[in-house]
Amino acid sequence: MKGFIAIAEYSAAELEHMLEISARLKKQLKETGRNDPIFAGKTAALIFEKPSLRTRVSFTQAMLQCGGNAITLTGEEVGLGKREPEKDVARVLSGMCDAIVARVFEHQKLLELRQYSSKPVVNALSDYSHPCQAMADLLTLKEHFGRLRGLTVTYVGDGNNVARSLAVACGKFGLRFVCCTPQAYALPGEDLDHLMAQVPQLDFVVSHDPTDAVREADAIYTDTWTSMGQEAEKQQRIRDFNGFQINAKLMAAAPETSVVLHCLPAYRGLEITDEAMESPRSLVFPQAENRLHFQKGLLAVLLAGL
Repeated sequence: MKGFIAIAEYSAAELEHMLEISARLKKQLKETGRNDPIFAGKTAALIFEKPSLRTRVSFTQAMLQCGGNAITLTGEEVGLGKREPEKDVARVLSGMCDAIVARVFEHQKLLELRQYSSKPVVNALSDYSHPCQAMADLLTLKEHFGRLRGLTVTYVGDGNNVARSLAVACGKFGLRFVCCTPQAYALPGEDLDHLMAQVPQLDFVVSHDPTDAVREADAIYTDTWTSMGQEAEKQQRIRDFNGFQINAKLMAAAPETSVVLHCLPAYRGLEITDEAMESPRSLVFPQAENRLHFQKGLLAVLLAGL
């Protein structure tokens, strides 16, 4: 595998293998307090154009806990497409490191890095997709429910990069995906066409009514209404997303066995309430921890050949 840019590029069997390795390494860490040094002598270069908490810590810890090293580079240091073209950065870093992990604004930068890198390139978030987050989400659901196929994930919020990746992941593993957004914030028609072309078996439902959308949900999922780069739209978005908050009332419309997910950071009191975040039905923080375990499993496949 030459990296991990999009979930759609891999078969269900390959993705299932990543989850299995992630679960195995998580179990080893929990039971013994350590992982085997499968990344000994390996270094990952981490490029961050966007700020990060979970992504930076999880990829760094994934490398360190398995005996490897991680070098973090800020967007200002690297200057992708500004200080240096992506093709130069890719060749420099792949000549010195064993993997490139990039969190970028424009998805095209990832494609250029992969084209010119001789080492695996991992998408740690772009404006178009967030595949590592979606895979960590499925790891969380599988741990909780003991299965994935046949579950229903209802996403309530902005039709964004997280929604796209989560939809593809659901399609690959046989989950139903309900995307509930205000009409003006729905995934564009061309995105839906692209998703169905990538994963024809995807059971995708469009909704604009949160109460109706969660009635059969096994997981109720949300993300911030205002992503990085959209700050000027914040007040308008708050008005437009009125009624799309995950709160006690919305949770009461869902099955009692349903769980709450949020990819974080959460703006409590906007897209989700404190009550929902701290509810016994919330898996938000196990979900956040699983970013570490999936990233470790992914790197184990890419760097250690597991």
